[in-house]
Amino acid sequence: MKEQINDNLKQLSTWKRIFFMTIFAVIVGLVRILLWAVILLQVASMLFTGRTNENILTFGSNLSAYLYHVLLFLTFNTDTLPFPFSDWKLTEELNLPKIKSEI
Repeated sequence: MKEQINDNLKQLSTWKRIFFMTIFAVIVGLVRILLWAVILLQVASMLFTGRTNENILTFGSNLSAYLYHVLLFLTFNTDTLPFPFSDWKLTEELNLPKIKSEI
């Protein structure tokens, strides 16, 4: 058992993943701030114009898909590194179709 733990600690792939997880943990914090900005801008748009801003809507959708990709990586549900260490198209493929309901 002790040898297996030592072998696991010596694997370069484990340490690389921990390194990337640390980077993406910081990125999650930045993305959360951006998401709050998107939320506040959309609320302001609704208050002042009576409708959502399509550009902010698209940006928010892409940002949400990116956060989802990062969280999948951090929770070991995927081994594919999120952007900027892989192509943005991988994140776009995770983006779900827009479903908008009236409240």
